[in-house]
Amino acid sequence: MTNTGEYQVIKPTDLDKEAGGGMRTLTGSYKVVAGTIAVLFSSFAIYTNGLSNIQEIYRNLIFLAILLVLTFFLYPARKSSNSQKFALIDYVFVALSIAGLGYLLLNYTTIHVDRGSQPILIDYIFGAITIIVLLEAARRAVGLFIPILCGSAIVYALFGTYFPWIFGHAGFSLDRLLYRLYMTTEGVLGLTLSTASTFIVMFVLFGAFLSVSGATQLFNDLALAIAGRKRGGPAQVAVISSALTGSLSGSAVANVATTGAFTIPLMKSIGLKPKFAAAVEAAASTGGMIMPPIMGAAAFIMAGFLGISYTTVILAAIIPSFLYYMALIFAIDIEAKKLGLKGISKENIPNVFQILKDRGVLLIPIIVVIGTLLVGKTALFAGFAGIGSVIVASWLTRDKSSRITFSKVIQAFIEGGKGTIQVGVACAAIGIIICVVTMTGIGSTLAFNIVEMTGGTLWLILVVVMLTCIVLSMGLPSTALYIVVAVTAAPALIEAGVNPIAAHFFVFWFGALSNITPPVALASYTAAGLAGANAMQTSWEALRISLPGFIIPFMIAYNPIILLQPGDGETLSILSIALVVITCTAGIYALACALGNYLNGKLTIVERILFFAGAILLIKPGMLTDIAGLIICSAAVLFHLARVKRRESMELSI
Repeated sequence: MTNTGEYQVIKPTDLDKEAGGGMRTLTGSYKVVAGTIAVLFSSFAIYTNGLSNIQEIYRNLIFLAILLVLTFFLYPARKSSNSQKFALIDYVFVALSIAGLGYLLLNYTTIHVDRGSQPILIDYIFGAITIIVLLEAARRAVGLFIPILCGSAIVYALFGTYFPWIFGHAGFSLDRLLYRLYMTTEGVLGLTLSTASTFIVMFVLFGAFLSVSGATQLFNDLALAIAGRKRGGPAQVAVISSALTGSLSGSAVANVATTGAFTIPLMKSIGLKPKFAAAVEAAASTGGMIMPPIMGAAAFIMAGFLGISYTTVILAAIIPSFLYYMALIFAIDIEAKKLGLKGISKENIPNVFQILKDRGVLLIPIIVVIGTLLVGKTALFAGFAGIGSVIVASWLTRDKSSRITFSKVIQAFIEGGKGTIQVGVACAAIGIIICVVTMTGIGSTLAFNIVEMTGGTLWLILVVVMLTCIVLSMGLPSTALYIVVAVTAAPALIEAGVNPIAAHFFVFWFGALSNITPPVALASYTAAGLAGANAMQTSWEALRISLPGFIIPFMIAYNPIILLQPGDGETLSILSIALVVITCTAGIYALACALGNYLNGKLTIVERILFFAGAILLIKPGMLTDIAGLIICSAAVLFHLARVKRRESMELSI
């Protein structure tokens, strides 16, 4: 921790334990063993994705086996377990992991070629062992929710005949279910694990290399230099730095723990209340999950589900993420005006030109990744190019501490291995849910019945799906929550006629917002802990300042042009895109004023109603609604300014 005069900067590494979400802090030979496995894991990922032609099924089996070993060594069985060394139960689960996946690795050809896909008893035994081990790994690394969801899916598949109404189905035998889950690419070893073993692990490694090069601190310094002196500047710093780092981390909680350690004390130092400072950090970190180019790795899964290019996904995310972060900046500015706050004094602001001179070249890897994607290269190629460019750029910096040496490569490999655990285990476990949804057809059944029950009324369908997504996503990392809502909730929107890309963005967006939605608002609770604020008050405050963000998905569903997707009978043009961005931004500012109850002074009830009504009209697509919204908002502004001016004149005359 270093003192910079007016505020304290806590380095992200000071909160590694919190960011790891329960990860052990191993010592001695235990730390060496876990570090060696993490290096082996990262090396395997780089080798199989760039230097070999290994078959997908074998890559996934080895990837998952090493991942499970790393999980059981790094995550204890209970909170009360020894956090500095392994326990006997960990060795047992490591052995079972190797046995279950090693058996299939050695016998996959035998099962499907020599025996013509006719399993025998021993196959089912090892399949059952693998499923149990995987669920235990998910419980340790991600929490209880995914194992409960997967267990419920298994029960549903086996006992479908006992379920009432639309949920009933013929049911499947245990051997048939185990075959699909364990011995085919339709279950645990399916699409989601393939995505984790390729795109996701490579971009986690890219983020790890950026981190060891000091790029995270560069993001913080740049954010401080750009926004630090503005009204409520430290809060805007939080927004910018969290947006930059959150896209890579994929975890709102980890993002809060790292960037929040720097930004929350900074916000409190200029007079922002602890609960507001924590709320800003929680909301900003949550937005990182929908921030291109990485979107917490969910972008890769989304591209696979939709059968579209990764570039299409990240381009679609640009305008929505811009609107979300503008909403946060507006809320911060209004709060700062209300409290009469100022920015940080000039002497405590780093010089942006000096920052860029010393370490600005570390921005090149981000440009390289985005550039290679935009010119049509694969995400894997972009990941490799990003890692290579980080190493090269680190040696071009004037700051010698940024240079990536062999020891930093090892550190990046270790951090990359650790960083892949939660998302990798979640992707494997959720393969169980996807398999059951496919086997039973429950996804399409739910979609059809949601449309029927709501009478096909789109806004009502959207509300039902929104609530479903928030509940299903509570406590899950970005990739896991997206997969869950994509297979359960997105089909209902597509059935209702919503553009498929818009449908997937809608469900993912509300899944992400579960991180700040009470009662299970993990990002808000983490930020509250750092700020010394009440957890529930922080959660409601985060919900208030990010409320415009809850409207953006509805805008997306009604007007896919926001995703750079033409609507029915529409064509994309620069003018139409610009018009949508301008009117939506104006609407979000009006909504922020109404929710914050302030413009140049406190609003009257009538003014708040006018701002709110005008905001909704501006946000809703359509020329007539835009014109009406502008007229109403303009009237509200004029009434407010005239009233404030009269009041000031009266005060001066007195």
